[in-house]
Amino acid sequence: MITLLAKFFLKEGATEAETRTAYGKICGLAGIILNVFLFAFKLFAGLISGSISIMADAMNNLSDSGSAIVTLVGFKMAAEDPDPEHPFGHGRIEYVSGFIVSLLILVMAVELIRDSVVRIIHPEEIAFSWLIIGILLVTILVKCYMAFYNHRIGNRIKSATIRAAAIDSISDCAATTVVIVATIVSHYTGIVLLDGIAGLAVGLFILKAGFQSAMDTINPLLGVAPDPEFVKQIRMVMHRQDKRITGIHDLIIHDYGPGRRIVSLHAEVPAEGDILELHDIIDNAEKDLEETLHCTATIHMDPIVTDDPRVLKLKTQILTVLQEISTTLSMHDFRVVPGPTHTNLVFDVLMPFGFSMSEEELTDEIQNTVVTEIGDRYFCVIHYDTDYSVQMVKQKKRD
Repeated sequence: MITLLAKFFLKEGATEAETRTAYGKICGLAGIILNVFLFAFKLFAGLISGSISIMADAMNNLSDSGSAIVTLVGFKMAAEDPDPEHPFGHGRIEYVSGFIVSLLILVMAVELIRDSVVRIIHPEEIAFSWLIIGILLVTILVKCYMAFYNHRIGNRIKSATIRAAAIDSISDCAATTVVIVATIVSHYTGIVLLDGIAGLAVGLFILKAGFQSAMDTINPLLGVAPDPEFVKQIRMVMHRQDKRITGIHDLIIHDYGPGRRIVSLHAEVPAEGDILELHDIIDNAEKDLEETLHCTATIHMDPIVTDDPRVLKLKTQILTVLQEISTTLSMHDFRVVPGPTHTNLVFDVLMPFGFSMSEEELTDEIQNTVVTEIGDRYFCVIHYDTDYSVQMVKQKKRD
């Protein structure tokens, strides 16, 4: 089915953004068709048997159809061009649509849990036939196929919405398996309570899947650390530009929806270099980032001293001090401001989230170590930065 739909939606020579939108529409349309088919199949089986767990499973597929419609509409709206009111485009609508899908899943889960609890309290005997079991087995095969193509396409186009659909399909497979087992065991043991218990299990499966998919869509809306692989690619692009770019820091990545990222960073260049040549290097780096990673890039040029032995020695000493305190600390924008009575060491320290010291405590620790290991005429002037490009750090604090 996916191959057939691809012939209608995918165009020759389509851009990456157009291809992504096309695959989103394909998954949405396929989800509508297949889930309506599954709903009808399971509704028939549920009506024949009178099973609350099968009816619950059928209604779950009906909600999945609604979710697929939201996905289809979400991808169509996300592909709209920027306008004066939304200059960064409409890409985050995909996250909103994914969140709506998650809410539908959660609402359905709560209703199924409620109905199942009622059936546990007031159990009823259900009809059994191998035709019903056969119908449910067919629906599992269809859901496995849906999980397969949603997972593959979701990873290919990096879509949280489609990956959520894949997770939901896997949960449906597990839920229907529970229903089948409960139906068979109930028939041969006469324990009618199992139908309500199976329905409750289905509801809990769906509740967990809905919560997981909700988190996958809420986090991008709130703002999360970027993909480490994307950060690695940015560093690779910058490092291949010119040897005069000696380092980068203050990397910030804003995500306005898939394929709509804005990158800003600071690039360190020799203070003694030709300003026009260095500016040209930075311009080329911005262009390379935009062409290679399909993002909008803004680079701030930071001049640093690279030919003064005294400055370089002090810089190395300060780096050693920081590493002695914690291997998670790093430094940039180092300057030396000498005076007749003392010398100021001015630099920025990158402090990771959740660091064990406050800024005041860390400043005191650095200053005391500098006095002990470098000299009492040196005073540290420190500005603290936050690393927005990492997801998690592990600290090793000095004993």
